[in-house]
Amino acid sequence: MEDSLKEEEIHVKTLSEMTPEELEFDIQGFDDSKFVSLLNGKRKTESSRIDNAKRIQEVTQIVKKYELTKNGLSPEILRLMLEDMGPTFVKIGQIMSKRTDILPKAYCTELEKLCEESKPLAFEEVKEVIEGQFGKPIEDIFKVFDEKPIGSASIGQVHTATLKDGRRVVVKVQRPGIEETMRHDIMLLRKLIKPLNMAPSVGGSVDFHGLLEELWKVTQQELNYLIEATGTIRFRKLNEGNPHITCPVIEESLTTSKVMTMEFIQGVSIGDNEKLGELGYDCSTLGSVMTQNYIKQILEDGFFHADPHQGNIMVRDEQIVWIDMGMMGTLTRQERNTIKQGIASIVKRDNQGMIRALISLGAARGELNYSKLYTDIDLLMDRYYTMDLGDINMGSMMEDIIRAMNDNNIVLPSSVSMLARGLVTIEGVLSRLSPETNIVQIAQTYVKQDMRKNHQLFKTIKQDAQSLVASTEKAMEIPGLASDLIKNTLRGQTRLNLDLEGSKPLMEDFNRIMNNLIVCIITAALLVASSLICTTNMQPQILGIPALGFVGYVLALGLGIYLIVKSHIRPK
Repeated sequence: MEDSLKEEEIHVKTLSEMTPEELEFDIQGFDDSKFVSLLNGKRKTESSRIDNAKRIQEVTQIVKKYELTKNGLSPEILRLMLEDMGPTFVKIGQIMSKRTDILPKAYCTELEKLCEESKPLAFEEVKEVIEGQFGKPIEDIFKVFDEKPIGSASIGQVHTATLKDGRRVVVKVQRPGIEETMRHDIMLLRKLIKPLNMAPSVGGSVDFHGLLEELWKVTQQELNYLIEATGTIRFRKLNEGNPHITCPVIEESLTTSKVMTMEFIQGVSIGDNEKLGELGYDCSTLGSVMTQNYIKQILEDGFFHADPHQGNIMVRDEQIVWIDMGMMGTLTRQERNTIKQGIASIVKRDNQGMIRALISLGAARGELNYSKLYTDIDLLMDRYYTMDLGDINMGSMMEDIIRAMNDNNIVLPSSVSMLARGLVTIEGVLSRLSPETNIVQIAQTYVKQDMRKNHQLFKTIKQDAQSLVASTEKAMEIPGLASDLIKNTLRGQTRLNLDLEGSKPLMEDFNRIMNNLIVCIITAALLVASSLICTTNMQPQILGIPALGFVGYVLALGLGIYLIVKSHIRPK
């Protein structure tokens, strides 16, 4: 046990000294086996065994109950079915509700109704998990531990407690065996999805196998509380220079993959306008500060709260406190710069700039119809350009853009979908807290300030100067290149490579014409050859002409009829 505690001390020291950049890889993948082994302290609790046959029978009965093969998987049926299947599937549904890039909006809206509350664990089970993780009685860890939970969810539940030094904390305890249970349930779901006849609104276009893989990846992150703890520490470091923004302090010595201990936040929910008013807070100022920080999370930090509902944002001592970092979104530097370009395009009403940003942000899935893509985006953006900047709902606009991109076979990163849902959620909070605060206007101001802060004008001038020098150097090469081109042409060594957009139909027509021309040449050759054979007295003969010539005439006649018929049938 002493070795285990020593490893935990190393974990505390290493995690505390990490910079936000060093903490970043933990959220992205958390795949380094040595680091994970160090953080977990090699302490494992014995997982409960699962009766697979019984679970399969239970899930099968639920599927039969809703007659999916007959009625299809409508949004309401999907929600009801997940609720009947238990906490694991409820959690899956909650994650699915945020994936508007994969599921139709009707499904996501319905899945948002899934209740987070689950049947609480008995205190003896909670005690067993805590003592198993730290290797000593719960009385030696906490001065007071409240047996009644303040919240119980599908993966774990939350208790309040008091440390030995008198500080109030929140303790998040994972349900025993939940990881094994979820793994088995997802395996079962993979098997059950294959025969389902999806509802017409889905169109059979949803890749449920890929969706399940994504869900399992996200769930694995939520099952390891060290990832949430690391994200909370990183968030705190990124905002430690802002006196108005904070998050709970993680008690690292009392945090493992199954138990997380953090500061207890005694504050008011940002959605409680009445209470905030009684305490003397200005809701407009709170809305502005919260929105400015959320824009910073997106455009500067690239590490944003993906579930910013009013229950996850508290107000305490003139500070906005972000809590529950279990679901965080990440954006690469390139993605952040592209989003900035998109915001600038909205402000400047530059359709072409917006389209360039979207194409660089997404990945093509098959062949693109650029004409349709440009038309769809133009129509969409023109609709928003008719609105005043302060009336634009950024979250809804991003969801419309994602839908238009999906319709044109362009897949945007999952982080962008998480961002869209986060913006929709926080704009809902703003509409209640401070309706006059608009996230688009604040984003516009942030982008302008960022350009000034980074001397964007100087950089632009410098880049233009560099481009001018490079262009001059290339221009000086033109006479030599022209001379080389003429020489190669005279030698017959010039090659011309063309990549024409939308050339596929043209090439198909060209191939069809060439095939018909070849058949014509063969027909003419048969007629000429047969006629020459007929001038001889070659044996045997048919109808007084050499048999070989007769066969040639028949083949030529058949090919001629084929060409006549084909020329009157237009290809579909």
